[in-house]
Amino acid sequence: MTVRMSLLGLSGGLMLAALGMTFLYAPTDAVLGISQRIFYVHVPLALVGFLAFAVVAVCSIGYLWKGSERMDNVAYAAAEIGVLFTSLMLITGMLWAKPAWGVWWSLSPQLTTSLILWFLYVAYLMLRAYAPPGETAARYAAVLGIIGFIDVPIVYMAARWWRDLHPNKVLGPLAEESALEPSMQITFLVSILAFTALFAWLLAERTELRRQETQLERMRYTYGQA
Repeated sequence: MTVRMSLLGLSGGLMLAALGMTFLYAPTDAVLGISQRIFYVHVPLALVGFLAFAVVAVCSIGYLWKGSERMDNVAYAAAEIGVLFTSLMLITGMLWAKPAWGVWWSLSPQLTTSLILWFLYVAYLMLRAYAPPGETAARYAAVLGIIGFIDVPIVYMAARWWRDLHPNKVLGPLAEESALEPSMQITFLVSILAFTALFAWLLAERTELRRQETQLERMRYTYGQA
């Protein structure tokens, strides 16, 4: 409980700092104006969504290898959070696209592969929700969680592999050149830390809740068989 409360406090503090820096510290973009500020939410949501799906893949491999129920619970929890973050990423992307491109949605490679990624992990959640509980459903979901992660590097590299309307990377080892001022870079990094801390707290809380749900399902099955 102490660790989860610490994560909650850390994520809350970082979120407040990121929000303040987004509107009070980072300068307004000379081309896009105030709509550019959604960048400090949109990109961290995407990156932490990728992190969540990486956790799904790693824990799914661990579950198939060791049969660990805890690994399965963490994978399930991470998939739910990843879908949430990716949904918000798609929404904030559309909010940015309208003033930047004049349309809510474009069939650009990065947007299309992002939508495919969302569908893959929605399918994962539907499989977990509607398949009969037990090892068979968990194993099928684990395979889907691993296969779905293949799309993550494709989404990340899409703007570089296929030139389109979507901006190129502005930070990181794959960035061609940074278009951000130092204050923008600092704000962006704080936002990433904030969303990462939020993910860690949500993952810890949802994993514990999933453990309790699994125990309840097992008790219901046991009493139902009696």
